[in-house]
Amino acid sequence: MNKSKILKAISLILTSVIFTIGLVGCDSKNSEKSKSVDESAITSNNENVNANTNTINIVWYPNESSDTHAEVRTEVEKLVKQATGREAKSLTTTDYTVAIEAISSGSADIAMAMGAVGYIEAKNRNPEINVMFTNADSNGELDGAKYFSWLCVPVDKVEYYKSGSEFSIDNIKGKKISFVSNSSTSGFKVPTASIIEHFKNNNLTQDDLLPDGEFFSEVFFGQSHQGSAINLLTGNVDVAAFCDIELRPYIELKSGTENSVGATYAIKSDADAPFNSHSGKEFTVITSTPVFNGPNVVNPQNLSSDEIKAITDLFTSDEVANNNKIFYDGDDKTAKGLYKISSSKGYIAVEDSWYDAYR
Repeated sequence: MNKSKILKAISLILTSVIFTIGLVGCDSKNSEKSKSVDESAITSNNENVNANTNTINIVWYPNESSDTHAEVRTEVEKLVKQATGREAKSLTTTDYTVAIEAISSGSADIAMAMGAVGYIEAKNRNPEINVMFTNADSNGELDGAKYFSWLCVPVDKVEYYKSGSEFSIDNIKGKKISFVSNSSTSGFKVPTASIIEHFKNNNLTQDDLLPDGEFFSEVFFGQSHQGSAINLLTGNVDVAAFCDIELRPYIELKSGTENSVGATYAIKSDADAPFNSHSGKEFTVITSTPVFNGPNVVNPQNLSSDEIKAITDLFTSDEVANNNKIFYDGDDKTAKGLYKISSSKGYIAVEDSWYDAYR
């Protein structure tokens, strides 16, 4: 790429980020304030909290900023108000870097459903931020608190990604690929690490897998897991990285075993945007890598220690574990929560050190 093209690309990126920052503060369609709350439900831990009455801002990655997750965002706002007595407001984003900057700078007080890598990036910028809780495994524990990073291909191209009867990524070299964001754990860091390991004889680095690298013919970033999947479904790319959790509201298993190599999924007939025009389209998983469940993060600048404890206590309670607007029954075709109860039984408190593996 020549110098003028590089400068033009940088200019476009900066313009996009500035525009997105504006959206974070003014997106009225995707940021709902809670309308009511049972004040008697506020935990007694808040009796001695500070007198700060500022609104608590909750930032969301692009994956949870769509209309599909509007009810989830509203429910989280209500729960934060229940725990603290203070109003809460969601800030939606269209770029990972905006959410990371918001929580690290203090323009957001809580960041929900971050990935490990995004959290680590934010904490490197501001050591004061910390994790509160993550979604537990099906037993309500940390042992199996994982989701899955997928590399997927169109169902009619699967034979090209096999070596004999086994699936293989040997033939992804030279293909067009979509990642999520270079700050995404399951949509970039994990799949690129897997590719580097698989092609270890090629002595690849992560830079080799970027747009200016020579491994792929073209590299796209979908800016969300949904966006990366759309790149695959529309034929923009041959291979795409995204995770199982973010695609759950839109897909159904057609064949194979959940989260396993060879599993084929189809877009539901009633899928919300941006998948509503891709009903019935199918893709197959060619790699599936477990990833530690993402942290829910707090910046203590605008919150007292009592408030942080109250939020953590409420979110890790049975009350929230049984809240079907967050933890939903996978057999309920109309449910649009964050996590299937068959995979996650509520939230569980977690320490910063749990994410050391990603450092």
